[in-house]
Amino acid sequence: MNRIDPHFSEVIPEIEALAKLCVENGHIDPELYAKYDVKRGLRDVSGRGVLTGLTEIAEVHSYSIVDEELVPCEGKLFYRGIDIEQIVDGFINDGRCGFEETVYLLLFGNLPTKDELGNFTELLSSYRSLPKNFLRDVIMKASSRDLMNSLAKSILTLYSYDGNADDTSIGNILRQSLELIAIFPMLVVYGYQTYSYYHDGKSLIIHSPDKQLSTAENLLLLLRGEGNYTELEVKMLDLALVLHADHGGGNNSTFTTRVVTSTGTDTYSAITAAVGALKGPRHGGANIKVVQMFDDMKKNVSDWTDDEQIGEYLKKLLHKEAFDKKGLIYGMGHAVYSLSDPRSNLFKRFVKELATEKGRLDELELYSRVERLAPEVIASERRMYKGISANIDFYSGFVYSMLDLPRELYTPIFAVSRIAGWCSHRIEELVNTSKIIRPAYKNVSKHRPYTPIDKR
Repeated sequence: MNRIDPHFSEVIPEIEALAKLCVENGHIDPELYAKYDVKRGLRDVSGRGVLTGLTEIAEVHSYSIVDEELVPCEGKLFYRGIDIEQIVDGFINDGRCGFEETVYLLLFGNLPTKDELGNFTELLSSYRSLPKNFLRDVIMKASSRDLMNSLAKSILTLYSYDGNADDTSIGNILRQSLELIAIFPMLVVYGYQTYSYYHDGKSLIIHSPDKQLSTAENLLLLLRGEGNYTELEVKMLDLALVLHADHGGGNNSTFTTRVVTSTGTDTYSAITAAVGALKGPRHGGANIKVVQMFDDMKKNVSDWTDDEQIGEYLKKLLHKEAFDKKGLIYGMGHAVYSLSDPRSNLFKRFVKELATEKGRLDELELYSRVERLAPEVIASERRMYKGISANIDFYSGFVYSMLDLPRELYTPIFAVSRIAGWCSHRIEELVNTSKIIRPAYKNVSKHRPYTPIDKR
């Protein structure tokens, strides 16, 4: 078992005292943000992002302009100009997995033909192996309690195994991108299995990937072994990968990728930075918060069909009286979407099928009631600048729980998908600009003279 070194884990009184100084001297008067028209979070008061770049990879559409006024509309997501709903309908109707062709579309700009898809899938499969002894020497050493940190460590260490790591030519970056896309499932699952062994005392069982299988199938194979999953489980996991693959250049982890890429650094550093951004509970970690919130709700709401009880619990969440006391109803609302999140809507089309197979229709009904009641409760308690609807995190955690995926893997699986978008945006950033991204911050502190140490 891993032992925690108190030298690196305990906050001693001296540090606590210094931390108070950080808080006291780090506070900035909120009124100054309005005075200087600072777009906090790079968003205006209505939630629109500040325009910082151009992209052709993905488009998030949430409003129309009518008579110079913003009018909220049903959310739409386009990959390379193609409606995500049409993409999903295409591969679902064909009865096949769609993540690989989605990766091709994001990277190269067009949907592949059958031959192109077959060749591309073979190319990805050829990269689906780790360097010799990498599992033993890297993943199994100093196992992290958080798998996103374990993933970041693995990515950074891969730099040392790449004989051409710093070459930023597009051909070399594409090669690195395809390798990372192919091995991300192995990095996250092997990281989890190592975590389970060291921290939970479980048996350490390592399954090898099957180069004939899709990314979704390989994820389940690596976790469970050959044949221990259903076609519906593969379909739902593949759908999740497709829906999370990209969300425009403005989402935090993708913007991080572009910011770091603009410095001219290597692929491994840029993608590691993106993983760090995705780890945060305000970004990729939100689906775990949704599941944890519902766990608490189930304990405190005796009748899951009683709208009044559910509504009262939701009010307690907003009043910081329930769950984590952050004042949030997780999974409701989005920085961009208002009336609806198209990814959530697509998930809902298939969630009932999975809930039926897993015998969890009663939980699905609770989710549906919260989705209906939460916007009403929020509107009654807070001033709203735009609509509130369920985002993809609202249902993705529930889907992952029905797939019996360990919670520790929820956010890493998000990374398995979003690596496709990160790599696409990294390439686009390098093709189109030579400027380092450097926004401005206004200093609002007063100038003062230096005081000699004996007079302080």
